[in-house]
Amino acid sequence: MSRAQLDKQPHEVAAMFDGVASKYDLTNTVLSFGQDRGWRRATRSALGLRPGDRVLDLGAGTGVSTEELARSGAYAVGLDLSLGMLLAGRRVRPDVPLLAGDALRLPFADATFDAVTISFALRNMVDTGAALRELARVTRPGGRLVVCEFSHPTNRAFRTAYLSYLMRSLPAVARAVSSNPDAYVYLAESIRAWPDQAGLSARIMESGWEKVAWRNLTGGVVALHRAVRA
Repeated sequence: MSRAQLDKQPHEVAAMFDGVASKYDLTNTVLSFGQDRGWRRATRSALGLRPGDRVLDLGAGTGVSTEELARSGAYAVGLDLSLGMLLAGRRVRPDVPLLAGDALRLPFADATFDAVTISFALRNMVDTGAALRELARVTRPGGRLVVCEFSHPTNRAFRTAYLSYLMRSLPAVARAVSSNPDAYVYLAESIRAWPDQAGLSARIMESGWEKVAWRNLTGGVVALHRAVRA
């Protein structure tokens, strides 16, 4: 089995997710203690989707997040680099539009979407600024972005406990439920190295988005960053 390194080369990231695809959704639910479902609902709510809107779910994986977005009545399309994840998703969600593609060269015309989102995948991009700029390119002026990503718990004691869980307990749990437990060592390392809420907000503003704000979920374990296309 394979795992990516923190330089996040796309072929390594794709291979790593190919290796976890078969049990990816189950593993996420177990490792998050079921919180992943609420995070997906919060993302959909934050986007403010309306029936008829077009929304891109970048880094969609198996399409579980894309399926959640479609509950709003919007037309939701998912895109991911990992063919293994997409194939796993198509087996269980045949009606969800899932496409293969590169986040740094999105296969869509300018201003295609009313809203765009990326959940737990921006952290895996080799160039986060380029990915955010591509998302801006395919979003209409005034369109919305929501980034749902792991972040930094705001309570110091809770953050210490959380980091201990990431580096010690999470890989052990992953060995029991994941098809590629080494990938979850990368997960823990990448979360620890990721910028805090203010740091990600600055990156989003530097990439062509405005009116950036964030809201913490689960005490800052996850943060929703919202922005508007200039």
